[in-house]
Amino acid sequence: MASFKSSLSFILLIALLAASSLVVANAGNFNQDFQITWGDGRAKILNNGELLTLSLDKASGSGFQSKNEYLFGKIDMQLKLVPGNSAGTVTAYYLSSKGSTWDEIDFEFLGNLSGDPYILHTNVFSQGKGNREQQFYLWFDPTADFHTYSILWNPQRIVFSVDGTPIREFKNQESNGVPFPKNQPMRIYSSLWNADDWATRGGLIKTDWSRAPFTASYRNFNAKNACVSSNGASSCSSSSSPNSSSSASTSNAWLSEELDLTRQERLRWVQKNYMIYNYCTDAKRFPQGLPTECKS
Repeated sequence: MASFKSSLSFILLIALLAASSLVVANAGNFNQDFQITWGDGRAKILNNGELLTLSLDKASGSGFQSKNEYLFGKIDMQLKLVPGNSAGTVTAYYLSSKGSTWDEIDFEFLGNLSGDPYILHTNVFSQGKGNREQQFYLWFDPTADFHTYSILWNPQRIVFSVDGTPIREFKNQESNGVPFPKNQPMRIYSSLWNADDWATRGGLIKTDWSRAPFTASYRNFNAKNACVSSNGASSCSSSSSPNSSSSASTSNAWLSEELDLTRQERLRWVQKNYMIYNYCTDAKRFPQGLPTECKS
């Protein structure tokens, strides 16, 4: 009986270990998925690839990028931002292609004085044209713990979300002549850098280097619902073909995902209570008329 119990315990232990390894695999591994691109040792991958930290001091910031390129995806990353007096610092987390007519989907976190809220700055570039800024305060302290920042990018829309709550939707309006990111594969990039010439109150508040090094942390990257692009081929192509299995079709449901009524209500709640800048309402900035996508 004791032998049976020990065997059963061993089987349960193996099952638990297998389950935990699956969780880690789904969460992504920074050693496998990313490479540190600059910072001379200021960026570190820790805990067997489960944690990545970027740091900034007076000499330099730091950054990393994904090994893969993606053409559409549902991508999550958990971040814990620079605590305390982070004025002058910017933590950027974004998707971008290369070239003079690049596409880009931006999260940028603008630091602030202790006790003042971070500003979450978002932007969308298509064919090299941006100027589509929306800015938000957050409804929590983004330095106290990790929070999930997500991008849903499919052929119909781009949705920015925080902890599962949508904060911004940029719809495909090519039918109205507005370019939409859909042809250029993009890598994921992130960096922590000094931008005290503009980041905090238009550059009035400078970085306090006595607080350095400043550190931002990353974990639980998830891009299992994303199309990896390599040499012109997409990892989603086979599963989106007419002969694809129903399970594959289900797993790619995000390719046509849209906001349901509940998430539309959450989006309106965020934009009513936490949006602090919207280019679509800035008539002074666009004296010739608001951009086309703002009129629908």
